[in-house]
Amino acid sequence: MNEALRVIISGGGTGGHIFPAISIANAIKAKNPDAQILFVGAEGRMEMQKVPAAGYEIKGLPICGFDRKHLWKNISVLYKIWKSRRLAKNIIKKFKPMVAVGVGGYASGPTLNVAAGMNIPTLLQEQNSYAGVTNKILAKKANKICVAYEGMSRFFPKDKIVLTGNPVRQNLLSSTYSHEEACQKFGLNPSQPTILIIGGSLGARTINESVLANLDIIKNSGVQFVWQTGGFYYTEILEKLKECGQPENLVVTDFIAQMDAAYKAADLVISRAGASSISELCLLGKPSILVPSPNVAEDHQTKNAQALTDKHAALLVTDADAPKHLISLATRTVKDKDLLKLIKDNTSKMAFGNAAETIADEVLKLAASYNQGK
Repeated sequence: MNEALRVIISGGGTGGHIFPAISIANAIKAKNPDAQILFVGAEGRMEMQKVPAAGYEIKGLPICGFDRKHLWKNISVLYKIWKSRRLAKNIIKKFKPMVAVGVGGYASGPTLNVAAGMNIPTLLQEQNSYAGVTNKILAKKANKICVAYEGMSRFFPKDKIVLTGNPVRQNLLSSTYSHEEACQKFGLNPSQPTILIIGGSLGARTINESVLANLDIIKNSGVQFVWQTGGFYYTEILEKLKECGQPENLVVTDFIAQMDAAYKAADLVISRAGASSISELCLLGKPSILVPSPNVAEDHQTKNAQALTDKHAALLVTDADAPKHLISLATRTVKDKDLLKLIKDNTSKMAFGNAAETIADEVLKLAASYNQGK
């Protein structure tokens, strides 16, 4: 009698890591309903709530990143890494996975490292166009590396690479909203141009400041805006809007649960350049203005954005230039139908439609090879 498939999926920290991880898990379950899937995340991070909400069990590790500004604080970080490796080893011994998947984030380092050391096949999912340090290290022992961009052989062994694209939230692709219905959800006029402003699952300070600095332009633009501020900034922003006056054409919310409706309503999206966000924009064919975060490793968001702008599939505004130029550029762009069509067509060409399913197939192959080798 065949054993049930057992898979560990490790990583998280932001929605950009968590939502693709859940999509991969769902794709594995769709192909193998009896599969047992265990997530391993970082204590206190977003995955500890989002993964159970999606119906999966998760174990937490006391892992965190290095403090590059205060080097003396890294003594405790080294202890947490050591402790996390011990816990990861215990988790793996008890669960006995046939394959371990790393999606990025603090927890994936010790989990995938320990799994590889125990001769368990490992698969990495590198979401960005510029590989992170952790994945470069893990790649040496990884069996497969699923990537979203061409040319990743400059970071990883070519024979391990599979070009899959990044998985996205399934509900975005299965949305049944019409443009009119989606606009009604947000109290918008379907006949007016609409700009969606998102800063990632945690919000984005510079994008938020760019909106607040340009309320007069917004008010007189003839354009509608849906603005997701992020929960961290929401209360402060509401107070500032009370002082300055909130334009009637600006819908403000801390978090958008129905992102499928938000995307459907939008003619143009202002977004950070995280890998997951870009994958969603490409799959949905949404014209965008990308504002890469400068506060990420190896400035990978700028490189993500440039992969699109090099093919005229998005516009780019730097974080430093955003407060002065972002909103005025957005209001001009959303009214330029020819430019929107050009960006939309080029964006759609960069989409991968079955990323989660393709990655799930690679996971199943590795699990099969593991069983054969036992």
